[in-house]
Amino acid sequence: MSPLAAVAPLAPVAAEPTLEDFGSDPWWLIGGKVIAVFAFLVVTVLLTMWIERRVIGRMQLRVGPNRAGPFGLLQGLADGVKLALKEDIVPRQVDKVVFVLAPVMAAVPAFISFAIIPMGPTVSIFGHQTPLQVTDLPVAVLLVLAMASMGVYGIVLAGWSSMSPYSLLGGLRSSAQVISYEIAMALSFVAVFMFAGSMSTSEIVAAQHDRWFVLLLAPSFIVYVITMMGESNRIPFDLPEGEGELVGGFHTEYSSLKFAMFFLAEYINLATLSALATTLFLGGWRAPAPISTVWAGANTGWWPVLWFLAKVFLFIFFFIWLRGTLPRVRYDQLMKLGWKVLMPFSLGWILLVATIRALRNDGYDMQQIVVVAAVAAAVVLVATVLWEMFRGGEDEKEIVPGADEGVKPGPAAGGFPVPPMDAPHYRGGPAGASKTRTPPEEVTSGTN
Repeated sequence: MSPLAAVAPLAPVAAEPTLEDFGSDPWWLIGGKVIAVFAFLVVTVLLTMWIERRVIGRMQLRVGPNRAGPFGLLQGLADGVKLALKEDIVPRQVDKVVFVLAPVMAAVPAFISFAIIPMGPTVSIFGHQTPLQVTDLPVAVLLVLAMASMGVYGIVLAGWSSMSPYSLLGGLRSSAQVISYEIAMALSFVAVFMFAGSMSTSEIVAAQHDRWFVLLLAPSFIVYVITMMGESNRIPFDLPEGEGELVGGFHTEYSSLKFAMFFLAEYINLATLSALATTLFLGGWRAPAPISTVWAGANTGWWPVLWFLAKVFLFIFFFIWLRGTLPRVRYDQLMKLGWKVLMPFSLGWILLVATIRALRNDGYDMQQIVVVAAVAAAVVLVATVLWEMFRGGEDEKEIVPGADEGVKPGPAAGGFPVPPMDAPHYRGGPAGASKTRTPPEEVTSGTN
């Protein structure tokens, strides 16, 4: 038994929300919760932008924003006003209906996902006992995955409707990336569901009253942290934007408020993913062990909101720290990590957790089971590393058509899509064929 579990009964029991507590609040209280969550997310976006610029500025030995307001705190608000007042440019020949709806489809699901996040226990608001959570469902965690899937539609449709090859490639990258990492993210939740016995966020928090799942399910936590970076489309996994090769990716043709909605959706997803990690693995709104053991009322009243916010902003700082230190990965490395590493590892971990739970229910010695499981996991990990070392990375070798015949391959010979080259001094050819440059005298003479 852990020290936390030994002293847990000494603390007063917080008012644990249950599924029966939702749906009975008056309309004004529900509306107040929705407005409070909306205001919290907007303020969180402004604070995250300021923290990100200041922290990365310090990492790069520069000051960061320090002009708009004290310590530059109003810089995010100034950027929002600037985006609202900029000219809204809509390119010709775009699908205007889809072009306008795409930013809305990216931003709205980001707001909805936060509705199932518990920010505290049951408290009294104007005489009404209500949980500090907008709503809860028996399958609340699946709602977050569903909203993440809906959000990618906005990115894909934005790239498709822009009638630009760069935007289209950014949208396609985003769809492939979200599909790859969302599967691994869902698999990382399975072990949490087995230990909590529920998919409800409030019940998952209640199941961590004596021990956080980050201690029991550390591999699931590591997989989730990696996949949440892939879901948020941020460095080192910001391939859908790819300023170096795609100019701006899916939002290249957007400006003014439409671009601001994409910007807002990215930072709200950052806050939602951080809050979900706090809920599933870090005990939710519960105080950490040193505070909860010394202070009897740490998990009662409005104090749990403070612990929840501290955990969320620590995760946001972790995101910012990664952006300031890691470079962008290649797209093939991104796909290989998702499909060949995270998914097989998650499946194996689920089987191991299910086996341990079944053996414990049958009365076997847990210490012996954990030792055997650790040895088995180490053997599988070493075997995987050795396999990758001795096979020599054969899957990374590209077969280029025409390479053996001495023909210079074209830009699309490796199978990677490239923007069309329709300049007058290029002669088009079949896919995979070389493109020969026409001499300048032929271009000027009109013989091309």
